[in-house]
Amino acid sequence: MRVCFLSEKQCALTAGGAYLGIVDGFERYAEIDPADGLFIEMKPIGYKSVSFCFDEDFLFAPPRGVKLYFLRGGVAVYACDFLREEAEMRVLKEEQLGGLLLTLCVRERVALTVRGEGGEHTVPLSDAYENARFSMAGRHLLVEGEGCFCLLTARGEVLVSSDGKVTERGVTVKAEVPFHDSMGHVGLLEWEDGVLRACVLRAPEPPKPVSYALALFESVLIGADPAPFLAESLRGRAAALKDYLGKFESVALTADPAVLGLVYPRKERVFDVRYFRVEEKDGKVENLIPVE
Repeated sequence: MRVCFLSEKQCALTAGGAYLGIVDGFERYAEIDPADGLFIEMKPIGYKSVSFCFDEDFLFAPPRGVKLYFLRGGVAVYACDFLREEAEMRVLKEEQLGGLLLTLCVRERVALTVRGEGGEHTVPLSDAYENARFSMAGRHLLVEGEGCFCLLTARGEVLVSSDGKVTERGVTVKAEVPFHDSMGHVGLLEWEDGVLRACVLRAPEPPKPVSYALALFESVLIGADPAPFLAESLRGRAAALKDYLGKFESVALTADPAVLGLVYPRKERVFDVRYFRVEEKDGKVENLIPVE
């Protein structure tokens, strides 16, 4: 089986005790037979390794820290959510706010403990929250990290977790949220007491798509209007595209610029990539053909 290895952090990859090289956000490939049950380890500096036995059970149910993407003729193994090697708990920050005692600490991972009348609750956070800032958002708690933020209840329940920059704080929280698409869309979002009240999409002017096919799929994904990327013959069916394509989570490029992959969730940490060939006319998409 052709296996593609990727990782959110640069790490050393070994298979069956043999060092295969460094893995990061760029693809590294190997031919592995699940029947061999090779022991795989992916180890970043300063973090605990993600390790597993590459066999049929692994392909059915990967462990925490691994996401599987089934591709044509192979599978992609993406290592993420690494735990730190730190054995002792280290308090980063402690603050009283709105009748709550907030303790930001790190041991294996950054976490926020919220103590109040509702008891004590711990919320795991990403490394981007290591220097988090706290403020009240009505009855809820706003936690801001480096390029990200979340809204929590007093019981530690996560109402919102997003990349982006908070532009207004208080009962009403406003933020600019990047959609990380090729068109550079940003969502201007507004929450009132933890409830989403408004979302306006903004794109650079004039829009300059890298690929009309990519921009088309990304527009369907984020809820933008796909009509500008469609040929006249398909423009009347723009609204039906979402139902036709189904619920996908992201778009993947391939070596063939006319073929793109849509990533569909199968189960927890397991995804299927389905491919579509895009036919264009005068620079606009005039047909989408599923590729088996």
